[in-house]
Parts: sequence; C-alpha cells; structure tokens
Amino acid sequence: MLRTIDLRGRALSPADLTALVPRATVAREEALAVATAVVHDVAERGETALREQAARFDGVSDHAIRVPASHFDEALANLDPAVRAALEEAAGRVRRGSAAQVPTPVTTDIAPGARVHQRWQPVRRVGLYVPGGKAVYPSSVVMNVIPAQVAGVREIALASPPQSTHGGRVHPVILAAARLLGVDEVYAMGGAGAIGAFAYGVPSLGLAPVDVVTGPGNNFVASAKRAVAGRVGTDSEAGATEILIVADADADPRLIAADLISQAEHDEQASAVLVTTSTDLADAVVREVADRAPRTRHSARVAEALRGEQSAIVLVDDRETATAFSNAYAPEHLELHLNDPRPEDFVHAGAVFVGAHTPVSLGDYLAGSNHVLPTGGQARYAPGLSAATFLRPQQVVEYDREALRAVHGAIVTLADAEALPAHGEAVTARFEGDAQATT
Repeated sequence: MLRTIDLRGRALSPADLTALVPRATVAREEALAVATAVVHDVAERGETALREQAARFDGVSDHAIRVPASHFDEALANLDPAVRAALEEAAGRVRRGSAAQVPTPVTTDIAPGARVHQRWQPVRRVGLYVPGGKAVYPSSVVMNVIPAQVAGVREIALASPPQSTHGGRVHPVILAAARLLGVDEVYAMGGAGAIGAFAYGVPSLGLAPVDVVTGPGNNFVASAKRAVAGRVGTDSEAGATEILIVADADADPRLIAADLISQAEHDEQASAVLVTTSTDLADAVVREVADRAPRTRHSARVAEALRGEQSAIVLVDDRETATAFSNAYAPEHLELHLNDPRPEDFVHAGAVFVGAHTPVSLGDYLAGSNHVLPTGGQARYAPGLSAATFLRPQQVVEYDREALRAVHGAIVTLADAEALPAHGEAVTARFEGDAQATT
C-alpha cells in the first residue's frame, strides 16, 4: 500500500529531496482555477451565487444561510454531554496556549525625549471557516475562535457547509461548539464560496466583509484564500493534511502505522510519509499498515491516500539525511520517534510532536496547541494559526522638540541624498525662526 523510496548511498539537494514525494500538485492547480471562479461569482452575485453553489456542491436548497438563534439553542440542548465536556476541556487548553502568544507591549527609549512604543492591535472583524465535508470538525471551531478571542477581535463570523442530512443546516455539533464559545454570527455556506463571501460581504444576508479569513479546508478552500489574498488577510493555505514521521530502529511500528493511518483518513489527497534508517522498521510498518488499514472505518479513503504518490516510506543512511529530508519537505505535522529527538534540528514544520506519547491526534484536539497549520511546504515560511494571526504589530512614535532637534541635521542630509528635499523641509519648518536650529 505504501511505496518505498531508497535514498541510501545517494547525495541529494533539498530540491531533489522534495521532488521525491510530491504533494498533489495537479489537484491544487485545478482547485485554484475552480476556486477563483467561485469567489468571483460570489463577489458579483452574492446570495444568488451562494445558493446555486449550495445546490451544486452540498445538495441543499432553500436553507437559512444565516443561522437563526433557534438553531443554536436546539443544537446546544441536544449536544452529547460527553462531547460538551471534551469541547470545554479542549477550549480551556487552547485558551491557555493561545494566551502565551500575545506579546507584551514594549516602550523603547531611543534617546532623551524620543520613544517608540511597540504594540499589537487586533483586527476588527474576522471570518472563520470550519470544514464539514468528509468529517465534522467542532475542534476547528475551538482552534479558530479562541485565538481570535484571546487576541481581542471584537467581531467574529463563522461559516461551515450546509448539511443535506440536517435539512441544510450547519452540523449541530458545530453550532453547539460555536454557542459554547459565544459566537452567534454563523453562516451555512461552504468551500470557496464561503471564503469569497467573507472577503466581499453579502449585503442581503447582513454579512459585512471581514479583515482576516482563517481556517482549514480542502484544496478549494486553500485556493480560495489565495484568490482573496490582498483584499483580506489570510492564514496559511491549510489544504490536504500531511504527516511526516522520522523514526529510528527502536520505534514502535504499531504506533507509526496507527499515526500514518490517522491522517490518511482525512482525505484521499492526504500525505503520509515515514523517514527511517531502519529497513526492519520499514518492513514492520508496512505489515502493520496492511493489517490495520482495512479494519478502520474509512478504509477506502485511507487506502487511496496511502497508495498515492504523496505518501511513501523513505529509507536514508543516517539521522542527518533524515533531518535534511524533513526540513526540505517542511511537513504540516512532524512526529519524532527517536531515542535522541533533538527537535531544535527540525526547523521547518507546522508543528513538531516529540516522542511516542505525543501523536498528531493529541494536537488535533487537546494538546493546547493549534491544529490549523501550513501545508504544501509552506511551513518553510508560514506559521500555524495563533493569536498572532489576528494581531498587527504597530509602532507608536513620540518625540519631543529637543529630541527632534537632535536628529534634524541627519534627516535633512538623508532627505537631500534621496532627492526628497521636502522631507527635510518638513522638519526644518518646526524650527523656523529658531536660531539654534541645526542645519
């Protein structure tokens, strides 16, 4: 089910390493064209386009796109008490983890009378997307909403696809999670259309445009974020999920197989990769996967993901090559099943899970970290979702007259050097008639 790539005895560049296990690039390219068209349709035709898309993609019609209060009340009343308790525990942990991501304001005295205040301002309004296709993700409500709340965002809107099995409503567990977190502006709309609606607004629904759009989703959702980037801020393009496991000979093949399968069940385009120096471990993992995969609920989906070119077992000569491969690949999720993990060596990953008792599933729900993470190699430069996603670093500059006088001459010199004399004149104007003015 999993192909094997043997890199032993080969010296490869980072580009070569990445090319060996490609992401589902064709699917992403096709998704971008479709998503862009869908976004533009919503921008031009608003609610009409959303309803046509709901009929086409979700199989629903004549549904309430903006969720009425009664749907929230009903969903929360019917929520399984065990699910509610788990969501509340997850929310508490993510809130504590997110609070640590808010920087403390700092004032720097540059010189006497010259200060620069560094502060972090929250955006005013955000649109948060929660998937609802092959699975239901109330955990994504927690992961999106709480960092925005911790950052101080005042207006939070949420969207999730309408469910044909629930009469066109947003899935009730998602609605209940939103109510638990105090979010009451929710829309039954999905995919690229939801991202377009957040970016451009839909007046007939009372949906005002947002400043930032975040949330995980499939390749169409990720591509829609690219289509609206520049009009609104976005988090990283969290498309089809990825797991890369680096393991040595002492790792437990049962746990590795279970973790590979756990991410493969998300989507047929999911990437599941093991990198190891041990052929014995690789063979054992193959056997475990063959045994476990057919017995899991979504076995067909898992099999499709694991046999795809985006999934593999990679054999390497040594730890250094394993580290190089991981850093070149830049996975969404990285697990280290190593006697000496040294996570500081693995610099490119959305999140790093260290040790046999720290599976990705923990991060998906209750670690206190966030599970909305960059995919497709974006972990080389993009962070996961956090409170910082909703904060803008902003400098407030405050100089008194004498502090400005001290740099007057240098400003004029630099302004003249750049052929922008009016810049210098703007400073000189403050000292006209002042015999002490520096020239």
